[in-house]
Amino acid sequence: IPVVVHIIHNGESVGVGGNISDDQILSQIDVLNEDFRRLNADASTTPAVFQPVASDIDIEFVFAKRDPEGLPTYGINRVNGGRSTWFLVDNYDLKTLSNWPSEDYMNIWVASLGDDFLGYAQFPISDIGGLETASNSAITDGIVVDAFAFGSVDKYPPANLDPRYNLGRTTTHEVGHYLGLRHIWGDGGCGADDFCADTPASSSANEGALGDCTFPGPSRCGSDDMFQNYIDFSNDVCMNLFTEDQKTRIRTVMD
Repeated sequence: IPVVVHIIHNGESVGVGGNISDDQILSQIDVLNEDFRRLNADASTTPAVFQPVASDIDIEFVFAKRDPEGLPTYGINRVNGGRSTWFLVDNYDLKTLSNWPSEDYMNIWVASLGDDFLGYAQFPISDIGGLETASNSAITDGIVVDAFAFGSVDKYPPANLDPRYNLGRTTTHEVGHYLGLRHIWGDGGCGADDFCADTPASSSANEGALGDCTFPGPSRCGSDDMFQNYIDFSNDVCMNLFTEDQKTRIRTVMD
């Protein structure tokens, strides 16, 4: 999948504040490729009970090599957005500052987000369950990630990132949504469905208290929560897998 990363900054020099460095951006694409191919170093920490369903999604991400006019590019586009903070209600304004055709590129916008948002994504249009609310806007198609959750301190130690979300898993999570995955707790109670049978039912997200990643953790619906799944809200250090049913769902959307 060819990727363009739009850095929406507030006039800072490259490497300062929201105008993050090329090396930090590169660290994030490296994380995406490891996580979606199950080449992540922490794959070995997936609990034994979940190992049989842990999956290589078999998708890779590359920086775009040509821009929409056919000119050479390295896949990073920096734009001064003229403001320090962006909110969810600013979605259209943010994305129209810099947008490449979504039939040719996966657009990632990186900006300083307000309202405690780490990121958000636009679901794909598909007939499979759980995507009925997907937007049909090509202009807004893609994902948005907060500048202080984009990249990995493991791969680029100088990165100024939130210590809970400093390994690039916010972007892995949002790209999962972009490719059709629902939160593993189904955004509801124990009966809510994420449309993946191999992710145990849960009644709510796991976040905050799971910094040590001790397993088993919560068991809200009669089985241990899969808080290691990228589509939960766990701290980055706890996340390490997609499942086979999540792969099937993503591949169905792609096909």
